[in-house]
Amino acid sequence: MLKGYSGVNLIHGLTHLIDYVATRWYRAPELLVGDTQYGPPVDVWALGCVFAELLHGNPLWPGKSDVDQLYLIRKTLGDLIPRHQQVFRSNVFFSGVSIPEPDTTEPLEKRFYGASLQALQVMKSCLVMDPSLRLSCEELLELPYLQEEGGANWGRDGERLGRRHDKASRRRQAGAQYLPQLPNSNISPAPDVKKQVKHKYHLPNI
Repeated sequence: MLKGYSGVNLIHGLTHLIDYVATRWYRAPELLVGDTQYGPPVDVWALGCVFAELLHGNPLWPGKSDVDQLYLIRKTLGDLIPRHQQVFRSNVFFSGVSIPEPDTTEPLEKRFYGASLQALQVMKSCLVMDPSLRLSCEELLELPYLQEEGGANWGRDGERLGRRHDKASRRRQAGAQYLPQLPNSNISPAPDVKKQVKHKYHLPNI
């Protein structure tokens, strides 16, 4: 889904902006370096980024360019695998450019200090530099976090049954109080909750 944007400038560059800003944060290393050999593991990587964002409240790696994105990933997970290093060096788009070596590293365990071991396991199973070592979606569903935290079993159609269904029902009921205010209604309007994302991670100054 995240890799599906074409990047064609259709309406005043809007699609171009979405392709190279928003979705970059969820791109796997093989996509960032320009590898043409990729598959479902890129979606598993994106899932890990979204999962981390849900836990933290901010994007995991809000890179401002493809190189910046690779730098942030390297700062957390280490070097690219040899194949991706070779693809990066041979990509004319990155001619004369290198990924700076971080002064310090900040692994997931440090960035998500206090997160449960089960949650860290989900992230670390998705966010693996080598795409062949990332778990498949089927394997992710077997992890303790999704078994214990998520409730009961999955139905045949892929819908989670049990406690998660009950929680969703309660959320829908609770959300009813935030419907738009009608005349002569005592229901409160939806609160204005605007949260700014601070981009604290950038390439080092040269």
